[in-house]
Formats: sequence, C-alpha cells, structure tokens
Amino acid sequence: MVLRKGLVTRSTGSWYDVRDIADEHVWQCRLKGKFKVLGLKVTNPIAVGDYVKFEIEDEHENFGIISEILPRDNYVIRSSVHKTGHGHLIAANVDQAILIATLVFPKTSLGFIDRFLVAIETFRIPGIIIFNKLDLLSEDIQPILLELMDLYEGLGYQCLATSATESMGLQAFEKLLSGKTSLLSGHSGVGKSTLVNAIAPDLDLRTQEVSTFANKGVHTTTFAEMFELHKGTFIIDSPGIKELGLADMSPEEIAHSFPEMRALLNECRFNNCRHINEPGCAVKEQVMEGGIALSRYESYLSMVGGSDNRK
Repeated sequence: MVLRKGLVTRSTGSWYDVRDIADEHVWQCRLKGKFKVLGLKVTNPIAVGDYVKFEIEDEHENFGIISEILPRDNYVIRSSVHKTGHGHLIAANVDQAILIATLVFPKTSLGFIDRFLVAIETFRIPGIIIFNKLDLLSEDIQPILLELMDLYEGLGYQCLATSATESMGLQAFEKLLSGKTSLLSGHSGVGKSTLVNAIAPDLDLRTQEVSTFANKGVHTTTFAEMFELHKGTFIIDSPGIKELGLADMSPEEIAHSFPEMRALLNECRFNNCRHINEPGCAVKEQVMEGGIALSRYESYLSMVGGSDNRK
C-alpha cells in the first residue's frame, strides 16, 4: 500500500476530488470508514482545502481511498442547518476569507457580515469585504457604502468596492487573490461567480440572475470547490449561504471575536462581564460614547442571545 498526499479540491458529501501533490492528477476518493475529527462535532469530516493521505483503489477507474486527514492550519465553520449541535466545515487551510456583499439586489445585512467576521476570527484569518454591484447604488446609498467601508477598515478588515458588469475594481480584486488560497463566500445572487469569471473567464463558473420576485439569489453552487486561477493562486467557491449560525461559541468567545471588544479586555468591572446589563461595562461605555458602532454591538447582542435571523 502506497500512501500519497493530496489536496481536497471538491466535496459532494460522500465523494471528494483529491489532487495529488506530486503530479497534480485528480482522483475521485471516498473515506475509509468513519472519521471523527478530534474536538469537533461536524456533519462533514473533510472540507475543501484539507490535505489528506490517500491510496489508489482502482487506477483504471481513477478511484482512491482517503485514510488520513492531515492537521489543519485553520478552518471556517458554521452551525449545521440539518443537525442540531453540529457544525459544518466550509473550508480549511485558507490564507484569507473574502465576503462578497451587496447593499442592494439582494441586500446583505450587517448582522450577516458581522457573523462572517466572527466565524473567521477564531483563527485570526484575515477578512476582506467586497461590496459588489457598485453600479446599482443610487446616490442616497453611496454615502452608506463609504460609511460601512470606513467602519470595517477601521477594525482592520480590508474593503473593496466592485462592479463585475462595469469592470470596476477588478484589477484590485485580482491582486487581492494573487499567490493565496482564498475562501469566497456570501449570499446567493451577490455576484461571486460573475466576479471570478470577469478575471478568469476560462473557469466559466455558473451564474444566474437574481429573482426580481423575491429579490434573492438562486443557488448556483451546490458544493464547495477549489479552483486554481494561476500557479499558486487558489479560490474556494462556497455555496451561497442563506444563514450563518455560529458553531458552539460562548458569549466570551464571541466578544473576543470582535476586535473592538477584544481591545477592552480586562477593562470591565467584572471579569465575567457579558457586556449586556452589567454595571461598569467598558464595552457599553464605548457604545454610548461612539467608540463602538451601535450596529456592531447590536450584532453582538443578537449572536449572544441567539435571536438573530442569521441573514
């Protein structure tokens, strides 16, 4: 038995495309038995971006068997929409996570943006927000875009405004991706595939118009998949996410995932302050004084309370 090292580039649930590190040949692989990831209750033990050990099962049919999942540098996870108490791995071993957002047609809520950023903060994965469909913004919405970009850039998240249809910001988008493995995420209909096709037309990713009836995107990606744009430049295109539940995070962990709250660590009167109704709370004081954006604090409260619609 000869074990090979491979990179998982596509997952359909029970089968995985695994790219051999040695010769870049792609094998269709299945798992050898049941896998349990230590410390993680997940519905999918393997994510796109994982490195694995595998053996060839049938060279003629191009089949292989995955026998080991190699240690991850990081991963992005959300709560499973199908199995209570479990998470669903979105991607592993990424250099940066890029959220494609739109202020219109469809509108990405600030709560969803903040949930995404919290989800990647666990491993301090650099986060980038791309506000797409710049060409659709009316004059009264454009100042809102600038305010949001100022807000998130002030927190350390790079922001970029683009329009795939008008070729605005595409060079900057391509430069962001260069030489890295990037997770691309966002609601259906925000233009992920259109943006990628604009800089890498050979990929010809599937796109679909936003439904004018519901003002929501129609899912065109049903499984995560990795693509190589150029040598050493990879993107992981994840399915359009309707909701983004946080996987088993305590209020303390959520607070630490907000950079502006993390900066106030140990400044509250009580060590176990949840920043809700406790006296002497440094976070609430900053909200009152404008040092922490009210929208961000409201997102925090909704995550801690579990009452947010996650959209």
